[in-house]
Amino acid sequence: MQTSPCSGRHLDYNVIINMKRKIEIFTAGCQVCAPVVELVESMACSNCEIEIHDLSKQSDPDFYTEKLQTYKITSLPTVVINGQKLEVSDEGVTKELLSKAGVGSC
Repeated sequence: MQTSPCSGRHLDYNVIINMKRKIEIFTAGCQVCAPVVELVESMACSNCEIEIHDLSKQSDPDFYTEKLQTYKITSLPTVVINGQKLEVSDEGVTKELLSKAGVGSC
């Protein structure tokens, strides 16, 4: 069993693995964003629910504005997992970062 960093309680590893993950990808629909979308989709498992928010389409500006402010998104592409923005380095979104965040760990 692992200890939760938030509560200090012990967590069952099987419960962690089987938790649903909501993955939101904020994209500009461009050539820079496409590989990130493809990487997330290729790593996702049956416990991953993926939502792609293509800001270039602006289908609901109020919705996008609220999401960008809530998650403090200042650049694209950005990946948000269970409401937490994935903090990336100069390398951008990598397989290693997504794995650490639980993507693909069914």
